[in-house]
Amino acid sequence: MKVIFRADASLQIGTGHVMRCLTLADALTANGAECTFICREHVGNLIEHIKHKGYRVYTLPYASFEQTNLPIGHKEPTNRSLAHAAWLGATQKQDAAECTKVVEEMQPDWLVVDHYGLDAEWETALQCHYRKLMVIDDLADRPHISDLLLDQTFGRSPQAYQQWVPSGCTVLCGSQYALLRPEFSTLRPYSLKRRANHQLEHLLITMGGVDKDNATGQILRALKASELPTECRITVVMGANAPWLKEVRQEALQMPWPIEVLVDVRDMAQLMADSDIAIGAAGSTSWERCCLGLPTIMVVLAENQKTAAILLEQAQAVLSLSIGVDLASELQRIIEKINLEKKLLKALSVKANRITDGTGCQLVVSKLES
Repeated sequence: MKVIFRADASLQIGTGHVMRCLTLADALTANGAECTFICREHVGNLIEHIKHKGYRVYTLPYASFEQTNLPIGHKEPTNRSLAHAAWLGATQKQDAAECTKVVEEMQPDWLVVDHYGLDAEWETALQCHYRKLMVIDDLADRPHISDLLLDQTFGRSPQAYQQWVPSGCTVLCGSQYALLRPEFSTLRPYSLKRRANHQLEHLLITMGGVDKDNATGQILRALKASELPTECRITVVMGANAPWLKEVRQEALQMPWPIEVLVDVRDMAQLMADSDIAIGAAGSTSWERCCLGLPTIMVVLAENQKTAAILLEQAQAVLSLSIGVDLASELQRIIEKINLEKKLLKALSVKANRITDGTGCQLVVSKLES
């Protein structure tokens, strides 16, 4: 089976779209599929990382909206109507034209698209060159001509996509389909067992692979006013492309607790399993933390993360934290609540681990192969 993935990473987009596609590609490859990626060369892309994983990557040149070749009289791409049009770095028509040679040559069994800047316009332009189309989404805000659509958001109903996909499209919705690497389900029993007697001794901070607004630095500064146990140690995880990495390392030196800053972690599942609580961004890593029952103080960093964050909070699976002027006092209040309510971490862990068991990727692979 031949599969082509169209996904991007950048300082604006983040790394989540590419990373979940890589998870799916690894599972398909393990079953004998041939997987290929098409990525645009945005600043902060993960092209070399994908190649390092052993996949062929066809690259598309990046051009800002100002650099895009447009007909006389047009000042912006025609797909500006999409909420995330700026994430594409081209018009949908241009992107499809650049992808045509690769897709036409490979004639893939599946074309998998994970991009907020693409919809049915792009999919239709390439339709004669692929057999089936899979769309990975979590916005439910634009039309698709997909045969299969995946939205791994907890609590999402297939009804949300009724107006956006053909009647024959198979829609997989919910966190039971979350695309997690196999090590998360493997470590799940160990992680849940060690939370039987919760202690606040290891705090994990993960604000995404890019963290373009330095939420990590803001969290570290806010923590100084909190009453974390003196024996608590802190681990910060960042991506190599994170623009504030140097500043975060400097900030870490001023913390009153032992702290290490790790870059491009390859054993995230083990690190999460060995942590007692996380302060983490909403998004794809939410499902990783839930699978391992890791109690989380969740921070919403983007508009498209709000729906999932609200649903997780309503399920009492996370505590929410807002980045803003009162960050220090809000974080101080949450830490104080955790210190006073001895059973709170256990309760959060129990509710979180019910969200997903980490086997979603194999469910999706089975759908693709069938």
